[in-house]
Amino acid sequence: MSKFKVGFIGTGRVPEKPSVLGYAMAYRHAEAYKALPDDCEMVACADIVEENAQAFAARYGIAHTYTDYHQMLQNEELDIVSICTWPKLHAEMTIACCLAGVPAVHCEKPIALTWGEARKMVHIAAQYGTRVTFNHQRRFGFPLRQAREIVRSGAIGPLTHMEARVGDLYDGGTHWIDLLSMFNEETPAEWVIGQIDVRQEKLAFGAPLENQAICHVKYRNGVTALIMTGSEVQSFGPPFRLQGTRGVVEVGWGLNPGPMLRYRSDDMPAWEVVDTQGEHLHGPGYIERAIADVVNALKTGGESELSIRRAINGTEIIFACYESSRRRARIDLPLDIDDSPIVSMIASGDLRPAPPRA
Repeated sequence: MSKFKVGFIGTGRVPEKPSVLGYAMAYRHAEAYKALPDDCEMVACADIVEENAQAFAARYGIAHTYTDYHQMLQNEELDIVSICTWPKLHAEMTIACCLAGVPAVHCEKPIALTWGEARKMVHIAAQYGTRVTFNHQRRFGFPLRQAREIVRSGAIGPLTHMEARVGDLYDGGTHWIDLLSMFNEETPAEWVIGQIDVRQEKLAFGAPLENQAICHVKYRNGVTALIMTGSEVQSFGPPFRLQGTRGVVEVGWGLNPGPMLRYRSDDMPAWEVVDTQGEHLHGPGYIERAIADVVNALKTGGESELSIRRAINGTEIIFACYESSRRRARIDLPLDIDDSPIVSMIASGDLRPAPPRA
């Protein structure tokens, strides 16, 4: 079988200090494709800054560079496109790849800036048969997968309730809420009720974030979740707590201080600490595993762990929490809006964040 031809939209440049203004994620994606030399060949890249595209191409031996991604899609016969741009561009770029007949698109998270864009991406991907995935790479972390396996084993009884603590709902929270879906076997939510506080401007990759939020979710299988965000959440407990009828699983903030993963059931005299083999919430090696899964799904015709079908469940919860704050009411799903409530409330003046601290 011939190698999959890979292209990139949005190479960026390697920043001196990675931050919410840029992580040069295309370089992280490229290292993952590079680790699959029998399956993938990187052939083209596009960036609006020509020097960025050329530097990226030089590092990875890429033959063709573009400043217009539409031209790249027209000229190149690509099998996979990695989209590594800010969220406001994800929808238009993913849809353009679908219309161009690209078989697989692997896009950075969050899915899109608005719920309407996210739904349109689902519709277009299905219409054109495009395998669209999102880089929720923490699904491949050993501590997190092992937490799911403990739940699946029945060691704590059937899952009844989950808790998650994270800095914000939209940027970091897209990983955390996606992981709640994974722990709960991809079950969609039934309703969401929540409140957000936006007292000071906070942005990630151009998208506004809340300063603090509380979000209560009920899933269709009866499992509930409580999601807390803000700068002080680490003092409130572990990032994940999974409650069953006979016990509990906890995922920790890091290896030091640990433990990273532990569980306890009613018939155990003490916590059982699980060796997570040096892995934590952020890695190492998670992006490499994520892209290997995307490539394997394209090879075998299976569904990637990162499929848009799975990713959309968590995305709906995020926008539903923002909508609950706007309506001051519980939101029964499916969600029936097109905008981003937090963006709209800031634009209308309903939310008036102060300028960021210097």
